[in-house]
Amino acid sequence: MLVLAVDTSSPRGSVAVAGPQGVLAEARVVTAEGHSRWLLPAVAALLQGLGLDPGGLDLFAVTTGPGSFTGLRVGLGSVQGLALASGRPCVGLPTLDVLAGSAAGSSGTIVALIDAFRGEVYSGVYDAAASLRGGRAVGPLAAVLEGLPAGSAFVGDPAREQREAILEAVPGAVFPDWGRFLAPTLAAAAVRVAAAGDTVSPSELRPLYLRPADIRPPRA
Repeated sequence: MLVLAVDTSSPRGSVAVAGPQGVLAEARVVTAEGHSRWLLPAVAALLQGLGLDPGGLDLFAVTTGPGSFTGLRVGLGSVQGLALASGRPCVGLPTLDVLAGSAAGSSGTIVALIDAFRGEVYSGVYDAAASLRGGRAVGPLAAVLEGLPAGSAFVGDPAREQREAILEAVPGAVFPDWGRFLAPTLAAAAVRVAAAGDTVSPSELRPLYLRPADIRPPRA
């Protein structure tokens, strides 16, 4: 199975083409200008380098959020268009789940964190196999840390930025290496999901925001 995976949920964007032996090609971008300009040219370059076109792929995968509102729309819209044109199924996975998957096996409890700004984080708590326990949430980091077992593993930018606060609240907390560019981890997870028969049509892909967009009406 050949899968094209796209992550545009943060300023670190990535695209990967993966097969049974792992990642075949990957593009990584760090940008504050958005992902609309580079994404489709990068997809075209990766496929051309592999001698493929979108019809030669079996599956398309994309992170559905939480993350940048604009970035998520770019990723979802691009994957929907490619999948519709090639008649292929899709897998959409929450960004937190993919982030946790990049650190699977690092602890019996894995905590994935994404900056939600306003002094809050998006969070999810997972077991050693990166399966979600409970729900995904947005709120203060202190609320996430309450009741976590000693030795929990933390991944994501807030884990690095709030390391001291985490260590004070969770004895023995660990900070494993994690995939800052998520497309390769997403590709591997999507293959497993597809093998279980859990693909969707392009039109069924939906973003996962966890918090409404911060849009203010113009002043009169």
